Amino acid sequence: MTRPRHRLEHGAVVVVRLVARCLPRPLSLGLGTALGRLFHALHRPRRELAVANLRAAFPARSDAECRAILRATFEQFGRHVVDFLNFSGMRPERMLALVEVDGAAHVERAQARGRGVMYFTGHFGSWELQVLVHAYRFGPIVMVARTLDNPLLERMIERLRGSAGTRVVPRRGAVRGLLGALKRGESVGMMIDQHMQDRSAVEVSFFRRSASTTSAIAALALRTGAPIIPVFALPIPRGRYRLVYEAPVDPPAPDDPDPVRTYTQRCTDVLETYVRRHPHLWLWMHRRWRAPAEPGEGSRPEGVG
Repeated sequence: MTRPRHRLEHGAVVVVRLVARCLPRPLSLGLGTALGRLFHALHRPRRELAVANLRAAFPARSDAECRAILRATFEQFGRHVVDFLNFSGMRPERMLALVEVDGAAHVERAQARGRGVMYFTGHFGSWELQVLVHAYRFGPIVMVARTLDNPLLERMIERLRGSAGTRVVPRRGAVRGLLGALKRGESVGMMIDQHMQDRSAVEVSFFRRSASTTSAIAALALRTGAPIIPVFALPIPRGRYRLVYEAPVDPPAPDDPDPVRTYTQRCTDVLETYVRRHPHLWLWMHRRWRAPAEPGEGSRPEGVG
């Protein structure tokens, strides 16, 4: 159901998109930074939740350091939103010229096997941009995404993702669609950093706190033999990006008593390594953990993956 608030939000995004595309690239990214600062100022509950998450993850850091990371997180999120709107209107060659790709050989070897490929990331860096860039560089993917509360924005984002050939399947019934894609030798993508409440969820450690996590990526990989490749889009100077494909995650041993959980934990460990390296690039504002941090949790030394 469309509400007046939905129309206002959609209208605001349309205006930002038009303005951002008219500006030179440095000013467009500056607009994103300003929007991020505005979000930071207006969303006090999310701000305090994020600070609590940062304190639990990095207990050695001061409150001032955690709040500085959070300000940078909001600013990066604002730039991410604006540049996603920019990228969606670019010609593919212009888009690809702004992105460096590391680890392309991992993708090419995986695709050559013909079993399909699974990719995962989190709400980290410029995750929407990597979907567009990947589609033009290596071919479209089938991805799972949470439906937005605003149906107008949901249709807009679905259209932008689809402009590169990406197909989006909703969470409900997603496994069947992903399995079919893998059997056809296609590529699929998932986010693994959202709290899950259905029966397929498994508990893994993320920053030494228990986190309910989707098991679908591990279960599908074990069933089909498709490799799992981590991918992250990192912003770098001068409005450019580095798209990093890591080596496929090692599958569990044949005699592993809980292979799905082991595989899911290994994927989560890769994501945690990146978040520890670049904490301002992860969205600390969402409720990844539903239980309060216990004393001593999150105390692993920084920089350890």
